[in-house]
Amino acid sequence: MRLAVSSPIVTAVPGASSTWERAAGIDDLVRVAQEAERLDYHHLTCSEHVLVPTGVAAERGGTYWDPLATFGFLAGHTERIRFATQVLVLGYHHPLAIAKRYGTLDRISGGRLVLGVGVGSLEEEFAVLGATFEGRGAIADDALAALRAALSQREPVYDGAHFAFADVVVDPYAVQPRVPLWVGGRTRRSLRRAIALGDGWVPFGLGAGELARMLGEVDVPAEFETVLGPGRPLDPLGEPDLAQDAVARLAEAGATIVSVTLRADSLAHYLEQLAAMAELDR
Repeated sequence: MRLAVSSPIVTAVPGASSTWERAAGIDDLVRVAQEAERLDYHHLTCSEHVLVPTGVAAERGGTYWDPLATFGFLAGHTERIRFATQVLVLGYHHPLAIAKRYGTLDRISGGRLVLGVGVGSLEEEFAVLGATFEGRGAIADDALAALRAALSQREPVYDGAHFAFADVVVDPYAVQPRVPLWVGGRTRRSLRRAIALGDGWVPFGLGAGELARMLGEVDVPAEFETVLGPGRPLDPLGEPDLAQDAVARLAEAGATIVSVTLRADSLAHYLEQLAAMAELDR
């Protein structure tokens, strides 16, 4: 089991983000990325919302940094840590647009992309962007298959129910022969989609017991990543036993990677928490 960082600063979700993050910027995020890399965390995260309806922002927050721009900048200031979109909404993009943009990111980062993707749930966001909401699950399944065909190919070919392409060049393209595709969601259907079409599952909003039951109902392939989070900020300096127990329960539930959110009141405190969490995991 490995640790990853649910990145601070890039989102402002009520109850999860800390006050210090509101005034923080890219230089602070670089400090976080470099320290996380030094401590051997597996990856950093960045979510995608182009827009959030004002009525929803009070619950989900309204700040969402763009993952492509964010990770492109961080790639130039790090060497090993991976970058996981958590998640990119498939319905907002053509698969070839994702393959081109994130294939370029994979190339400039030296093969450190993890493409976390999801079906999406904000109907208002779909409407403003002109994306199809009804039937989005079937569209996402086809998009996933199209992405697998396109991400690491200069001349990709695919013929599916919603997407088809041939006789095209997409260059740059990903340098990894198989870019990891992790599927987000909180339903059994999302888990089945992840096993059938992806390389990992990134659920949210589920307790350790429910996660263990869902994972126990399926045959999880070898090398499949189950990326779980504790659902609340951890305080490894102030409450080390509780932090260690939270990670242990997720490992017992089936996590191969635990993505942690950390409680802090300043950048310096956050960096200390990163180190303390890594030490607890040793």
